[in-house]
Amino acid sequence: MDGIGRSPLFLAIIAIAAAIEIGWRLAGGRGYDRREALTSLGIAAGRLPLAVLNAVAIGAAFTAAWSIAPCKLPLADWRVWAAGFVAVEFAYYWAHRLSHRLRWMWATHSVHHSAQELTLLAGLRLGWTNLLSGAWLCYLPLMLLGFHPAMVAILLVASLRYQFLLHTEARIPLGPLEWILNSPSHHRVHHGANPAYLDRNFGGVLILFDRLFGTFAAERPDEPVRFGIAGRDSEPNPVRLALREWRLLAGDMRRSGSIRAALATAWSRP
Repeated sequence: MDGIGRSPLFLAIIAIAAAIEIGWRLAGGRGYDRREALTSLGIAAGRLPLAVLNAVAIGAAFTAAWSIAPCKLPLADWRVWAAGFVAVEFAYYWAHRLSHRLRWMWATHSVHHSAQELTLLAGLRLGWTNLLSGAWLCYLPLMLLGFHPAMVAILLVASLRYQFLLHTEARIPLGPLEWILNSPSHHRVHHGANPAYLDRNFGGVLILFDRLFGTFAAERPDEPVRFGIAGRDSEPNPVRLALREWRLLAGDMRRSGSIRAALATAWSRP
């Protein structure tokens, strides 16, 4: 449930893919910001100790919810896996969308949008405080419906690994599949700081829920994507970057004047 996975095979894939991408960017004259890359690696390294805590705490919550489910769906049935895939994608869409609409959740998710270049290493920029921000609560109903926590975890990690490969400025069209699947083009739009691209394309593997709920936007040839966070400068220090939005949110809550106003600030839009 936490991160994109850290298996040796996947780490090897990251290294090989990143090396190919660096060569492509340099050969094409796009350049490669080493400081941005080091910040991304720093964020990834700093997140590792917290990943264990997150996995244990969220796993315990998922298991507790599943234990009280009125029915438990069998892991051995492929139809359950198919239904689970759609269910996880649905829950991911709403967790992701809420992470853009509520400051409390954005404080964690903003780290992922902070890179000024969209590269594979930028896909490793994942916030350190997802246990606190609570996006994982969106998956609890799946356990109450009877989906096994292990199934949800496997499907979610698979989705995140797929999405890792979407973090690129390379033009890799998927053809007709882009009506159904998230693609590098769709994900570039999601990372865009342009007003035309803000809060679009929240899907994981599937882009269908964006089309269904009106949050889909296609990449436009007349609107080059600008990456990063609107109104925020680049921050090379991983620790300051991981905590920046929390610090700003805490300051606004402290100045709000009352508990009710502070809560309203936490639940306001970024």
